[in-house]
Amino acid sequence: MSRAVVVVAAGSGTRLGIGTAKAFVPVAGQLMLARALEPLFTLASPTLVVVVAPAALLDECRQVVASVAGAAASYTAVVPGGADRHGSVEAGLAVLPDSVASVLVHDAARCLTPASQFERVFDAVVGALVDGSGVGFVPALPVTDTIKRVSGAEVVETVDRAALVGVQTPQGFPLAALRQAYALSARAETDDAGVFQAAGGTVQVVPGDADAFKITTPWDLGRAESIVRSRSGSGSGSGSGSGSSVAEQTRFGLGVDVHAFDADSPCRVGLLDFPGEAGLSGHSDGDAVAHAVCDALLSAGGLGDIGGRFGTSDPAYAGATGDVFIRGAVDALAGAGLAPVSVTVQVIGNRPRIGTRRAEMQDALAAVVGAPVAVSGTTTDGLGFTGRGEGLAAIATAVVRPA
Repeated sequence: MSRAVVVVAAGSGTRLGIGTAKAFVPVAGQLMLARALEPLFTLASPTLVVVVAPAALLDECRQVVASVAGAAASYTAVVPGGADRHGSVEAGLAVLPDSVASVLVHDAARCLTPASQFERVFDAVVGALVDGSGVGFVPALPVTDTIKRVSGAEVVETVDRAALVGVQTPQGFPLAALRQAYALSARAETDDAGVFQAAGGTVQVVPGDADAFKITTPWDLGRAESIVRSRSGSGSGSGSGSGSSVAEQTRFGLGVDVHAFDADSPCRVGLLDFPGEAGLSGHSDGDAVAHAVCDALLSAGGLGDIGGRFGTSDPAYAGATGDVFIRGAVDALAGAGLAPVSVTVQVIGNRPRIGTRRAEMQDALAAVVGAPVAVSGTTTDGLGFTGRGEGLAAIATAVVRPA
């Protein structure tokens, strides 16, 4: 086999703020990694595909790769990533057989990159090998914004954008030359072309594609989901034919939260104050109901959980009221192109009694969620920690769909 693609999927996705490896975040119902891999198995020539994944997710990654590759699974490999992108690329290059002449390095976060872009880069690299130039190639798009050079907050000058491009992946090179460049690299670069050039290689550009943008922030994720929905005819409008597709994309989430009672804290449950009742312990205000609602919303969107998104000891949330976390979850859903449809929450405990304030609690929660919220309460007939009056539990379910 003379050509290969190394797919880098080991990133943590910190800026995405979802609390899981970025490549394993769903994009319109399908994992980012799966979307990134699909075009590779439609290429005209057989291509070895090596996926570099987080060490803790190798089994999950192998399952995704096998599912997408199907009969072509024998043309794939999964290896653990390094400490950073530089190390991950090296790990991927290391397992390629010497028969590979042309290699493309691709970021899984550019999961909508079309097959035509891979073919374009491959053709350029093969052509450079044939003519003996050994040039590397990167897909690029012209810069359309006006670019300013700044010093602090002060604009120093306008930069001529005619000489600027935005670079994408996959980036393609002769395998032997790229391996040598990485072996000689004294420091990490922001992309493979930087490593190649630092070792004395020449890099040229080929036309890029607007769909090959990188998913880095929640806004990017929402943009990707909107593109997928629009092309699959699954928009959320009320036009003819849209109802069934929206129903198919409806998502459900579950959230559970438990807090012990703390007589020294004010009691706040479901965004309401209950004077005279023992409060709930916690880094924030301990509102188990609000926290369960937050977790249910995040769960429905595949966006992690309250601990992963807000932390359990972040000083910024010390004493924070429950609405802060619910608003954060709703904003995260919006960034993913989703919106709440409804929430149901069950409060489990002997106190405080919520019966007479149920409607008030529902209204308070609904105002923050932006959708109807149904609240109910129950006890455990004296069983367990809630029955012994040691704490309060809440279970919430949420329904969300494309915004």
